[in-house]
Amino acid sequence: QVQLHESGPGLVKPSQTLSLSCTVSGDSITTPYYYWTWIRQPLGGKDLEWIGYISWSGSTSDSPSLTRRASISRDTSKNQFTLQLSSVTPEDTGVYYCARTGSGFSGLGNYDHWGRGTQVTVSS
Repeated sequence: QVQLHESGPGLVKPSQTLSLSCTVSGDSITTPYYYWTWIRQPLGGKDLEWIGYISWSGSTSDSPSLTRRASISRDTSKNQFTLQLSSVTPEDTGVYYCARTGSGFSGLGNYDHWGRGTQVTVSS
């Protein structure tokens, strides 16, 4: 059974870098042909927003709407992938999810496994 679990600080100050990790169990993040994705739901229950992914091979894609503030990396020894979002503002507040998909489409798609999500608040 594949499980994903997000972890990271719940509170980040404006202009700092947010760092979240997703630990995967039940599958290897190097298994072809999966894409390990970060998605968020902004404050107020707004629509889900695709942040980006890292593929089984280590290639990455991220959303242009984040003006290249997002960086996704991985640690295969820990079976973990990480999101770093720089220069955060209160608009980055929301629930952050990690998920798995079999599609390399750069945008929201269909995900067969999700983490439970972690709340992130950007505030001074």
